[in-house]
Amino acid sequence: MHICVVGVGYVGLVTGTCFAEFGNDVVCVDNDPDKIDMLRKGEMPIYEPGLKEMVAKNVREGRLRFTQDLEEGLKKALVVFIAVGTPEGEDGQADLKYVWQVGRSIAETMDDYKVVVTKSTVPVGTGRKLAKVIRENQKRPIEFDVVSNPEFLREGSAIEDFMRPNRVVIGAETERAKAIMRDLYRPLYLIETPFVITDIATSEMVKYASNAFLATKISFINEMANICERVGADVNVVAKGMGLDQRIGPKFLHAGPGFGGSCFPKDTSAIAKLARNHDYTFRIVEAVMAVNRDQRKVMVQKIQNALGGELEGKVIACLGLTFKPNTDDMREAPSIDILSALMEQGATVRAYDPVGMEEAAKIDKLKGLVYCEDAYHAMEEADGLVIMTEWNQFRNLDWARVKKSMRGKVVVDLRNVYPPRMVREEGFEYHSVGRP
Repeated sequence: MHICVVGVGYVGLVTGTCFAEFGNDVVCVDNDPDKIDMLRKGEMPIYEPGLKEMVAKNVREGRLRFTQDLEEGLKKALVVFIAVGTPEGEDGQADLKYVWQVGRSIAETMDDYKVVVTKSTVPVGTGRKLAKVIRENQKRPIEFDVVSNPEFLREGSAIEDFMRPNRVVIGAETERAKAIMRDLYRPLYLIETPFVITDIATSEMVKYASNAFLATKISFINEMANICERVGADVNVVAKGMGLDQRIGPKFLHAGPGFGGSCFPKDTSAIAKLARNHDYTFRIVEAVMAVNRDQRKVMVQKIQNALGGELEGKVIACLGLTFKPNTDDMREAPSIDILSALMEQGATVRAYDPVGMEEAAKIDKLKGLVYCEDAYHAMEEADGLVIMTEWNQFRNLDWARVKKSMRGKVVVDLRNVYPPRMVREEGFEYHSVGRP
């Protein structure tokens, strides 16, 4: 099948590459010449394990190519995926200007039947409005269908999530569109992937409901962690005891500095705004967002208390900057608010992240951060060490070398990577989240 994917950001590039891996002919389109030039050279505009190799393989075998020319991408395509950004607007709603732009361009360019699929996360009602935009901008009436097919890709394991998903959700109004989408995803039927075939509005809501619920689990366990610290309980054991209940499950019950990234912050905000626009207050999600904002302040206070209260002149080593490991994504990363607050109080922050430093250097709030060559370089003459992101390479630090590098003995582990007793036996003053 011939496919066009508009947008070569995180979702679009992974989607296009994986569909090419399924044996389809895929053209990825983007209006950013730098991204297209990078991809044609075999360079990746994002970091995702395994993606570079899969792109190279499918380009080499002729199933995947990149262009700025939407007309070229649409020429043979039966299915067109819209995978452009839907950032949070000033009012908290998803900003859909890029979706509408693409919709108008598709309408002006198409000359035969297309299935136009929203892969981007969009509010309920977007599919209906997109169909209207396309109809109003066509040069002549041409039949098309709009489909909702939300993505559920986790950064750091996106290829696995696409190739072996928990489920595929498809929202369509015609049997023709449903049949084409089933055919497109046929390889997943062989591994018995569950399919949810529904209407467009319900499909759009599934994505927001999923992300809002996962964000709720994160804020819930962070609230539990803050209570555990006060009563002397261990949040890791609490989470394990909860997670063994199959009605709850163990995922997303890891206490820490709060959620970040490209999805949870904007999607919780968007669904809360959607509810308010329909005269309803989504009180649980409003609380989830407030807890997440406050959790960063709690982490700043934790670090400050561990270092004696006064940060002026202190040197703090920070391991990890990205919102999670195995990605270079700095969007809404807790490190931004936490480290900027420490620097505002007069601390010097020496930081190391395996792949995120280039993106971090673009963020105004992190100006003044000292970027280091490796973890131990970051620790040189530091009064305290903060573990911000749980990259695997930070899970087995050489504590003798840490002790030799640092000036102080304070370790603040915001991801509960280490057993407290182990680090304390190495001679450090160890602080974690929600553990006595």
